[in-house]
Amino acid sequence: MTSTTSSTTMPAARTPGTAAPAWRRVLAQTGFETRAVLRNGEQLLVTIVLPVMVLLGLTRTSVVEIDTGDLARIDFVTPGVLALACVSTAFTSQAIATAFDRRNGVLRLLATTPLGRGGLLAGKLLGVLAVEAVQIVVIGAVALALGWQPAAGGILAAVGVGLLGTACFTALALLLAGTLRAEGVLALANLVLVLLVVGGGLLVPPEQLPGPLEHLATFLPSGALGEAMRGALLGTGVPALALAVLAAWTALLAWAAARFFRWQ
Repeated sequence: MTSTTSSTTMPAARTPGTAAPAWRRVLAQTGFETRAVLRNGEQLLVTIVLPVMVLLGLTRTSVVEIDTGDLARIDFVTPGVLALACVSTAFTSQAIATAFDRRNGVLRLLATTPLGRGGLLAGKLLGVLAVEAVQIVVIGAVALALGWQPAAGGILAAVGVGLLGTACFTALALLLAGTLRAEGVLALANLVLVLLVVGGGLLVPPEQLPGPLEHLATFLPSGALGEAMRGALLGTGVPALALAVLAAWTALLAWAAARFFRWQ
């Protein structure tokens, strides 16, 4: 005689003290990174207020002469402002925050937790993307209110360009934050942002910059990002040279950040 026994397998409860799944740890770090930027007055000034002020200044005044061709000034300026927003968050904000985290021992501490180094870096990158999403909503709303009419067919291309630009400038931020003193990063990151705005091809196309700046900006990641974003959102197509330059800088800076970044 055979007897059949049936058993129900109950899901194993998580043992107190065990780490949460990796995706949940990264998500928690992403939320922390995002809130840290959006709740900090100085960071908010750089990431949200500055790009909006630049947008209003370039569209409502003629202080900066820009040849827009037959395009409305708001249509021509907005892609460059979105590129500026990408740089302000992925580079300036991230470089300063990471540098002070490193100085204060936060990076070393988090690297030894279940989050790990990979989870920490993933959380930082996703935090940058979350802040950029807020920037796009705010800047896009202001631009649309001013009459902006982006090329609908280029929106996906603009998203791809933005992601590549984010990777490029986040790598540059980590390179500086992981090799220089925090005070030096604070000064240098702000200085670089100003220089890129003035002569880096972000807001003003490289061909409209004076003298040697025209050729220099063409091969800078800022100039490539600005040109690619304008090409996408103006509907003229992303220039192959700009895409190649941006991709090359991304690969180079990512390698350098991985090679030289110091956690303490």
